[in-house]
Amino acid sequence: MAYSSVASSLNAFLLLSALLYATIVSCSGSEISYSDHCASVVPELTPNDPEFTTLPFPTGQYGYYEGGDKILNPNSSQYSSSERKTMLFQTDDVYSTGHPGVFKVDGSLILNSWNLNLRAPGITYSQSVFRSTMSSGQGALSFSLKGFWSNSSGKLCMVGSSSSFSPEGNILHRTAVLKLNGVRNSSDITSLVSGTLQSLSSADDSSYFEPISLLIFPEVNYKYTKASKDLIENEFSGEKNVAEANSSLRLQASTTVCSIFERAYTTFELEYESDCNSTKTCNPFGDGVGYLPRVMSLNKLQCSADGRNLRFLVEFSNSSYSGYYYYSPFNPNTTFVGEGTWDWKKNRLCVVACRILNNNGALEDSHVEDCSIRLTLRFPAIWSIRNRTAMLGQIWSQKTENGEGYFDRIVFRSTEDGWLRLPGLKYMYTAIEKVKNISCLTKKLPIRNGGEKYPDGYSYEMSFDMSVRNSRQEIGWGSSFQISIGDQISQSSEYSSKPFSSSRPVSSGVEGNTSITRPLNISYKISLSPYYYARLDSVKTLFNTSLSEKYGRVEIFVEGLYDPETGCLRMVGCRYLALSNQKLTNDSMDCEVLVHLQFPPLNAKKDGVYIRGTITSARNKSDPLYFKPLYVTSTASYTFLERQSIWRMDLEILMALVSNTLACVFVVFQLLYVKRNPGVLPFISLLMLTILTLGHMIVLVLNFEALFLRTGNRQSVFLGSGGWLEVHEVIVRIVTMVAFLLQFRLLQLSLSKRMGDNNHKALWAAEKKALFVSLPLYLAGGLITFYSSWRNNNVGFATRYYYSSRFDDNQHSLWRDLRSYAGFILDGFLFPQILLNMFYNSRENVLSRLFYIGFTFVRLVPHAYDLYRAHNYVQNFDGSYIYADHAADFYSTAWDVTIPLMGILFAAIIYLQQRFGGRCFFPRRFRELEVIYEKVPEASEE
Repeated sequence: MAYSSVASSLNAFLLLSALLYATIVSCSGSEISYSDHCASVVPELTPNDPEFTTLPFPTGQYGYYEGGDKILNPNSSQYSSSERKTMLFQTDDVYSTGHPGVFKVDGSLILNSWNLNLRAPGITYSQSVFRSTMSSGQGALSFSLKGFWSNSSGKLCMVGSSSSFSPEGNILHRTAVLKLNGVRNSSDITSLVSGTLQSLSSADDSSYFEPISLLIFPEVNYKYTKASKDLIENEFSGEKNVAEANSSLRLQASTTVCSIFERAYTTFELEYESDCNSTKTCNPFGDGVGYLPRVMSLNKLQCSADGRNLRFLVEFSNSSYSGYYYYSPFNPNTTFVGEGTWDWKKNRLCVVACRILNNNGALEDSHVEDCSIRLTLRFPAIWSIRNRTAMLGQIWSQKTENGEGYFDRIVFRSTEDGWLRLPGLKYMYTAIEKVKNISCLTKKLPIRNGGEKYPDGYSYEMSFDMSVRNSRQEIGWGSSFQISIGDQISQSSEYSSKPFSSSRPVSSGVEGNTSITRPLNISYKISLSPYYYARLDSVKTLFNTSLSEKYGRVEIFVEGLYDPETGCLRMVGCRYLALSNQKLTNDSMDCEVLVHLQFPPLNAKKDGVYIRGTITSARNKSDPLYFKPLYVTSTASYTFLERQSIWRMDLEILMALVSNTLACVFVVFQLLYVKRNPGVLPFISLLMLTILTLGHMIVLVLNFEALFLRTGNRQSVFLGSGGWLEVHEVIVRIVTMVAFLLQFRLLQLSLSKRMGDNNHKALWAAEKKALFVSLPLYLAGGLITFYSSWRNNNVGFATRYYYSSRFDDNQHSLWRDLRSYAGFILDGFLFPQILLNMFYNSRENVLSRLFYIGFTFVRLVPHAYDLYRAHNYVQNFDGSYIYADHAADFYSTAWDVTIPLMGILFAAIIYLQQRFGGRCFFPRRFRELEVIYEKVPEASEE
């Protein structure tokens, strides 16, 4: 909901901007003359009727540009080079003229410059680039253009203007001429549209900009000339070292190639056949680019109407990061353009690729030649612990070894295996023999009378997040994603696990018979990442070379046996090591990793809901690949625990409402009491009333801060019950505000009464003494809290089992500790009144019994409930507490006993003081007589 509201706001902003732009353009002055700038390119003719069948481009044509930093990125930095500059040409209207091959065109050219990090599925790469930049509302400039297009010559010339604001806030009117070449009503793989956008202002004008180069891969009436059956049979026989076609997955009749590449941007790691540097035969681009590419990406441009053929941009990068969020600048010198089709006989995608030559370095001088490059792509039908590649392929040149542009064959593998699950994919267990003799899988533990049950292995509860520790402190977090059970591969994504319902075995109907349950073959992908405060050097030492620079994490692929009778999971795994020569071999993997996990029973109590285990190395300590044991912990997210937490939260909502309502009622009793006995108002401790008032005010401020500044409702995200929780939040805020106003009114009455009379000097003196005693104690407690929080943050953090909130918890741990200390001060709200009574030796019945006993009750019940909750509920969802929130007070078994005893003691002291005097608990010889100050009459002038 928050994202949609932001998107709506952005859309409204863009609409208003467009209206403002149209108004500015309409009032900007005289129209630009087409003949002065374009008559020599395409003559100006009289337009006739609108044309709907002949278009220079689709409604929206995407492309790339170079330059324009002065108007699009005036504050350029070192990161500007990593921005991908994209453009959009929108065709508004096309009119026929007296000449059959010349058309009048109205449209707009939108230039965008943004460092992208998000792309919606189901749209092409260039579309995603444009939509992401436009949604940000930054780095975009639109030119409204009019001109003429000659289909026979392929030239398009247009003039127009754009209006924007300068850094000083002034409106700048920029006029420009657009000249494009190669614009025709049909295109193929060699077609490119290139040109320039030039400023019509003088060089010394503030609205002037340097010429901008444009490059477009036209999509109108595209003809797939290379994707033919004869070409596949004759020119793709050079594929080497591949398995038989039946070991590759085939596409179903209802599946198209385009639907598989729906993500549009797919990255692959390159593996060269031999150890090589940037030599002519290894590098697809020779030594001219200056590096040996490490990553390749297939960027879908468009698909045919039947979805069987598609067009790619094949881009190569030297970056070590090949993740989904990385977008490198467009470089035609390291890019192929290709078209492909599916080979139904051999179950492979065949792509013919052509080079984009750019001799002068400018985009408008680019052209497509040399279509001798071939690329095949397969989907392996079998995964194993050493091969978990969703897509596998190779690229080679059809030229002879001594020919210009020749390069050695390159193998590539997809960098992500979590998003593609084609039907028919199987898993083969190759290392499971290593764990078959482990004790917990061979010895059957006796089942207790209670009938302990464990997860059956087919549910989503088997995938979980974890915290990772070494022998000294917590160093990182991790996630485990279930890949397979038996030979069945999960069809869910890595970010949305689902039960293996299709592969679940049929129940025998005999419950509790242990002889029919056998250990299950199971495989996982475990990802480990260090925390930001963990020293990277120590983490690299711990994992040696397996800490991937591309992802900032360690990936371990494991397989083993799970016993659903005991909850024991033992696995052996392989971790990838860093590639030094871009060549994947058996030496690139360490397959001596052992993983042991113990799941808690489904009916576990508080002490048994944690998944615990170790990740160890089976190598000798002298081996350079050995690493010290890692200890992993996670909270089991069982369904019954989630239901129990929902019931608990509903109960806490009710308790919070009742508690806040009672607080209001007890303050009302005190107000009625002082109304009947106004003489007691001066004797109420102002410090006590201030603490109570501030306590309610801080709660209000924090609630409103969470309302307006929160990044998401964590409770709603977890439980999906955001509506009820939001209603609770609103009601609690209202009741808290009422309590705050009532407390403030009581403080106002007491302060006014004491200041209104001049005979309360002794009371002020006693108040100061109480203040001088209280403040040092409060400050000392605050310093102790600060030191304890600082020490914990530097020595090691307490284990948190949900890493999604880890960084936020660590960043605000000191603030949370101070909040808890403020709650502790509020628990002892009677302390200042006790001091005032003692220093003044008051015998007044200052506080109503319903007030101080009732308010003490309100403050102490949360601690009693926390004791109950700790012994009857599972602490599995940190941050889901609504009542007795651990961030708002000190809660633990010791504090839950100490604080109620302290509250009861304070209430008893107040009772005794109001009955027997403020110093009634002192020994008799230390008691002093009450000093009675009589009002002295004012002296007369005599």
